[in-house]
Amino acid sequence: MQIFFSVGEPSGDEHAAGLIRELKRRHPECECVGFGGENMEAAGCRILFPLTTMAVMGVLQVLPLLRKFWGLGQQAKQFLRQQRPDAVVLVDFPGFNWWIAYYAKQAGIPVYYYLPPQLWAWGSWRVRRMHKYVDHVLSGLTFETEWYQRQGINARFVGHPFFEEVTARPVTAEEVASLRRDSPQIIGLLPGSRKMEVQLNWPAMLQVVQQLHRKHPGCRFLVANYKPAHRNFCEQLLCDSGLHLPVEFHVGKTSEIIAAADCCLMVSGSVSLEMLARKTPAVVLYKGGYVMGTLAKWLVTCKYMTLPNLILDRPLFPEFPFMARQQIHVKAMAEILDRWLADPEERERVSRDVASLAEHIASSHASLETADYLLETLGRPVSTDHQSTRAA
Repeated sequence: MQIFFSVGEPSGDEHAAGLIRELKRRHPECECVGFGGENMEAAGCRILFPLTTMAVMGVLQVLPLLRKFWGLGQQAKQFLRQQRPDAVVLVDFPGFNWWIAYYAKQAGIPVYYYLPPQLWAWGSWRVRRMHKYVDHVLSGLTFETEWYQRQGINARFVGHPFFEEVTARPVTAEEVASLRRDSPQIIGLLPGSRKMEVQLNWPAMLQVVQQLHRKHPGCRFLVANYKPAHRNFCEQLLCDSGLHLPVEFHVGKTSEIIAAADCCLMVSGSVSLEMLARKTPAVVLYKGGYVMGTLAKWLVTCKYMTLPNLILDRPLFPEFPFMARQQIHVKAMAEILDRWLADPEERERVSRDVASLAEHIASSHASLETADYLLETLGRPVSTDHQSTRAA
């Protein structure tokens, strides 16, 4: 059995890797191949191209890459026609993955969309593409599954892999202690996983840090950078600013920083689910370019950015999307974080709300459920041993 994967986001690379490991555990002769990243490759997937290196957002960032994306689409089209894998699994990244779905349907190959695009939030007209090109939608959220089902889509709730990834990577007390180093207060800073996100949002985050440092000189700020290049950019900007702030930079320590922090300031993204799973209060920002910001005003149909807020329909994590008037937003974000630092009881109340929501929606069997569904619908039986593992 051969399954073709197309994954373009760094977080999707981790989610797909978990699914690949589970498929291979259940069906050792299963060959996984396609576009993805390092985590998928480590899990046993043959990577035809590292698509996660091209994770960008915004029209102006996509335009220079159109030729490359077109060439990758043609490569996938040829592979699907010649190799005819048993299934195609897509993970998010809809701008490119719609074309993969189209080529797969042309070749008569069933298409599974694992963690589908948030059509309920913006661009809901794209559900027509889902009808035409996707056979199975495997959703990580109950309300999302119900939305797709109301649109007549064959959708199934499997749980979100972020929760199983948190379960699989527990942060030890020793790791937390090594980061806190007896500091009275810690704020985690998560500037994003894409280069453009970091470049747009880090300057605003640095201004928030500057304001908080004046009121809480004993507070330390731990930065969770996704790549060394992101760390270099953030360090250089801090150096160029001439500010002397208690900021520390770390690569590959996102989970540990979230667990160690009293609260966080984070760029909007799927990491909000890890924030939820680790029960850490957070303030969310997202500075966008003018082109994407203007388009969002026309396309976005939901009032919240982060999934926890969407689920609750209220701002559990205060959100600050903006294009301009940065100083106003910086002041507002700093005031909330200042209040959480100054009033431990209020911060604890927010933590309890976060924990309550996490217990309500958390599911740690997404890879198991998805692997089961794939194998069953492709005619491969699920063993009794696996059923008992899932029940546990």
